[in-house]
Amino acid sequence: MVRRSILLLAILMSCARLGAQVNSSVQDFTYQVSTAQPWTDTGLDLQSGDVVQIEAVGAASPSVATPCTSKFTSGLSAKDLPLPSAPAGALIARLHAQGAVPILIGASKELKIEEASHLFLGMNLADAPSCQAGVTVKVHRVPAGSSATGTASSAEQKTRGEQLKSQLSTAAEIFMSGQFGAGKSETTSNPGSSSAVSTGNSSGADASTAAPPLKVSDAPLDVDLRKSLDSLPRRVNDQFQNQGDMVNFVIVGSQKNVQAALEAATWHVADTSNQKAVLSAIMETYENKDYLQMPMSTLYLFGRKQDFGYEMAEPIAMVASRHHFRIWKAPFTWKEQEVWVGAGTHDTGFAKDKRNGSVTHKIDPAVDGERDNIGSSLQKANKTKTMSYYLPPNPVQEAKNATGDGYHSDGKLLVIVLQ
Repeated sequence: MVRRSILLLAILMSCARLGAQVNSSVQDFTYQVSTAQPWTDTGLDLQSGDVVQIEAVGAASPSVATPCTSKFTSGLSAKDLPLPSAPAGALIARLHAQGAVPILIGASKELKIEEASHLFLGMNLADAPSCQAGVTVKVHRVPAGSSATGTASSAEQKTRGEQLKSQLSTAAEIFMSGQFGAGKSETTSNPGSSSAVSTGNSSGADASTAAPPLKVSDAPLDVDLRKSLDSLPRRVNDQFQNQGDMVNFVIVGSQKNVQAALEAATWHVADTSNQKAVLSAIMETYENKDYLQMPMSTLYLFGRKQDFGYEMAEPIAMVASRHHFRIWKAPFTWKEQEVWVGAGTHDTGFAKDKRNGSVTHKIDPAVDGERDNIGSSLQKANKTKTMSYYLPPNPVQEAKNATGDGYHSDGKLLVIVLQ
């Protein structure tokens, strides 16, 4: 635990020192978008609050930006196009690698970015267009907290680099206080050094209040599925067999579909080692990227460690506050489909581990909020076929996790069947 804490402290201190180097100035890019491939990866990572202006150079009309004339596009059926509602041949974009709904750009469009994403450009054509033309596209990016000239928009508004440095420095201070007994206690009321570090945006907000209502089916679950769910362990455990987080959701779908759905819902795969995390955090800060893969501890279900760990948070607060979960492939299937069993919690800051006095993440005790946040994210990404609540026998309603923090629940599983 001490080694883990020191490694995590190294991440915090390294990122805090490098945070001021984050580029908060305006950026301009030029891309050649060809019909030879469905999507052109711009390599441009975008953050919440960014403004992106996209313009097709020499666009022939407000809606169509490609040299592919009507003789190439007139035979295309709308249902075959990536964006059926847009003209064939129009310039389009999407903000995630998989599952994202394309956005019509046409001759030009300004996008206001609401969450961490990645820009792809393409043309609204079928998979194998007969026209092998292309178009030059200019992209003008104004990072969050910047004006058109790249300077702070007001005296009160910090640049993103300053925010990164400030929040990571605060997190490092909290870590040092908890790990080495220096400075303030974990119950201090000073918001700048509280053990709960807020992310300050919707993706890091309390899931129980931020998640929209779920569209849950009232139809009873299949009898065979209910029997299988009844046999599930109710809680996961650590390497010392201490019981911890509750099993609170199930996803039905192939591994490929599960991974694609979670990516579309902007969940990030967690790093598997603290040493790798140190290197990743430093390198990505140098490259003006956000580190979104904070390491996740190993927990066990079915006698083995998690198959995957996923997390979601405002990048600059990932070290302190994040939504996250672990999933295990179940030893049974349903209707020949794989079943994945998950335990999700919302980290709200740092606290002392009640087992040994070291530092660990502190969870929101209302764990049903994170369960519903997971379902809501997949629902928002249009990846769910059905969702149902199921109350198994001997449900967990009051318990403590492996680090000694208490939590409470209605005891229900959220059963998510993917499309």
